[in-house]
Amino acid sequence: MGKIPAPGLVLGGVCGIQFGAAFAPQVYPQVGAAGVVFLRLLIAGVLLCLLWRPRRRALNSVKGAWATVIGAGALLAGHHLAFYEAVKHIPLGAVATIEFLGPFAIALAGSRRAVDLLPACLAAGGVLLLGGGGVPLAPGGLALAAVAACCWAGYILVSSRMARHLSGGEGLALAVLWAALLSAPYGVAHAGGALLDPHVLWVAAVVAVASSVLPYSLNLEALRRIPPRVFGVLTSLEPAAGALFGLLILGQRLAWPQWLGIASVAFASVAATFLGAGERRSSRVSTQGKPSRGGHPSRTESDNFAVRVE
Repeated sequence: MGKIPAPGLVLGGVCGIQFGAAFAPQVYPQVGAAGVVFLRLLIAGVLLCLLWRPRRRALNSVKGAWATVIGAGALLAGHHLAFYEAVKHIPLGAVATIEFLGPFAIALAGSRRAVDLLPACLAAGGVLLLGGGGVPLAPGGLALAAVAACCWAGYILVSSRMARHLSGGEGLALAVLWAALLSAPYGVAHAGGALLDPHVLWVAAVVAVASSVLPYSLNLEALRRIPPRVFGVLTSLEPAAGALFGLLILGQRLAWPQWLGIASVAFASVAATFLGAGERRSSRVSTQGKPSRGGHPSRTESDNFAVRVE
């Protein structure tokens, strides 16, 4: 991966996630979304554990590490179940767009300036176009996609803490494995013995590698080389990638106003990323050299938020 440009790594991860989401429904008639989620998380968790080889001693030495891993795994399980169930009811592009509102909300949460309302308005307009732009979207699918967005936002906040306190991908590997265990009862109850079908296992393995192992590994390498601002801009293409793979693999067509809505959400994310970067730069300049009560440079609330998320 060292020879691949960092933007190529991020785009590869984006395409892998959406390709896996579009590839999975071919076994929905046999095991349902619940069965696919369980197998995907199980296979991905085992592969990531083999890759990172997490050690219990390392986690025991960090205060709160186990609680963070358990929380991240629970949010990951909820996100996957809601996301894949939503794809059964509405097009993948719509699901990916609504899910993307979770990270988008995090990007705006620490802002206090009036100019930051512009990306929010643009995203809101995009959602309205998506929901009423031509192809009817089932309310149940929209609700599931909204749950996926909330779980994904929570996972980002929890996993950022996990990334700061645990080296490499040890915490991630255990979180994915824990998510697989949490989703096991639901997946087994819905799929039963069909989970052992060779075709189902093959599809689940492709989905696990394309949507979990590959993107997580590519993103980890990319974040070593590019700032989070650039990473955020590149991942803004995820809704468009979801719509494209939904069209190419699943034949899910959207009306042109809905494509415009997807583009609006993506542009809103790009705008929020650049505005947030400008706010952090100005905040660092204004607080540079100002001592706090303890004699150290003070840190504003937006700086704390940036550190927590990035």
